Amino acid sequence: MSRTMGDLGMGLHTQRRAVLVTVALVVLAGCAERETILPGKREPVSAILSAETPEAAALTNAARDISLPPQVANADAAQSFGTPAFRTDHPQLNSTLTPIWSVDIGAGDSRKHRIVADPVVSGGRVFTLDAETTVSAVSTSGQLLWQRDILPARAEGGEGTGGGLAVDDNVLYVSSGLGTLTALDASSGGILWTQELEAIGVGRPTVFENLVYVMAGDDTGWAIEKDDGRIAWRVTSSEARTNVLGGPAPIVTDGLAVFSFGSGELQAVFRQGGLRRWDASVLGERRGRALAKVDDVTGRPIAKDGVIYAGNQSGRTVAVNASSGTPIWTAGEGAIDKVLPVGDSVFLISDRNELVRLSAEDGSRIWGTQLPNFVRDRPLRQSEVFAHHGPVLAGGRLLVASSDEVLRSFDPTNGSLTGVTDIPGGASTAPVVAGQTLYVVSRKGQLLAYR
Repeated sequence: MSRTMGDLGMGLHTQRRAVLVTVALVVLAGCAERETILPGKREPVSAILSAETPEAAALTNAARDISLPPQVANADAAQSFGTPAFRTDHPQLNSTLTPIWSVDIGAGDSRKHRIVADPVVSGGRVFTLDAETTVSAVSTSGQLLWQRDILPARAEGGEGTGGGLAVDDNVLYVSSGLGTLTALDASSGGILWTQELEAIGVGRPTVFENLVYVMAGDDTGWAIEKDDGRIAWRVTSSEARTNVLGGPAPIVTDGLAVFSFGSGELQAVFRQGGLRRWDASVLGERRGRALAKVDDVTGRPIAKDGVIYAGNQSGRTVAVNASSGTPIWTAGEGAIDKVLPVGDSVFLISDRNELVRLSAEDGSRIWGTQLPNFVRDRPLRQSEVFAHHGPVLAGGRLLVASSDEVLRSFDPTNGSLTGVTDIPGGASTAPVVAGQTLYVVSRKGQLLAYR
């Protein structure tokens, strides 16, 4: 009997403990903070990448008159537009464009390789570099004249991609992603010399007087004797975290050569000897958010009226004094391709895939026109974006060539779309205008001509 009463006592004790624990939990639950539900409209995380966000809607958009330079009937477009000596500010071009011919120029874009070299035009020939190491010369009437593979003897096919082109005195200078600079006879494609720079990812070359200037992916700027390919001098920068294919061509102006490094540094050196003159930077990101963390100077620098304009993909475009490197202004817009100063304005394609017009005086935004953004515009598919190349000014309007198979024309006063032309396969380079003809290379590896 005593054993039964003891068991009963233990059972009652256990029940009391359970009741006390339950009461304690209820008290603690009553003391916990209630979840605060913030007022306001709910937006998906992916909405921040959309042009329809309140942030985008609040951005300034205003029409403003612009004084365009007179149109010029240029015959050639032999080098990168950044150096004033090689640039036609406003080439002649018809208001409507019709495709007149196309020519296969080699390997097109693939998972591992990209066409990044804009075509160059000189002496009635158009020169191209495919996604690997094939150089082509095509007549302005559409006949393939010659092709040359510049793959170094030490390398295997398919190893490299990237590079650039420049023509001077009937010599074609070709940089490659395999770290070489090659001089070819522009008439026949014969190799005159090759200089191995022991680097990967060599950018677009610039030829001025007796030197070829070129950037290498290991943060080295080179000056090469154009007659024999010997190294004249070189300059270096701090280590970069990122580098882009087909880096910007160096700028030559007022006795200086200006190199754009992957670290975001602009470095001006005296052309004779490479002694450093000044340093500036395009470092920084857009406040609040940026769609990339690429410090490399991707907005191809350009010199105009004593000012150098350049940008990166992280939300920064700058203007600096070309003689001293002193900053003039900084804008919160990234530049993914060309930075194009025209009159009192600067045009660029931003890292948010907008065609943007800024004030050349202070970098303030005048207007922005949204370009196609995501290839698959669904929340779980928003990774790949369309590539846009340009802008260029020709025939009184701005032209942008895009990977969505469209060449678009825009009114420079207000950014309105004024015309579209098909690009079969989509564009892989910026458009180039010479002889009242527009040339662009497609992702399929075709040179297309429009007039």
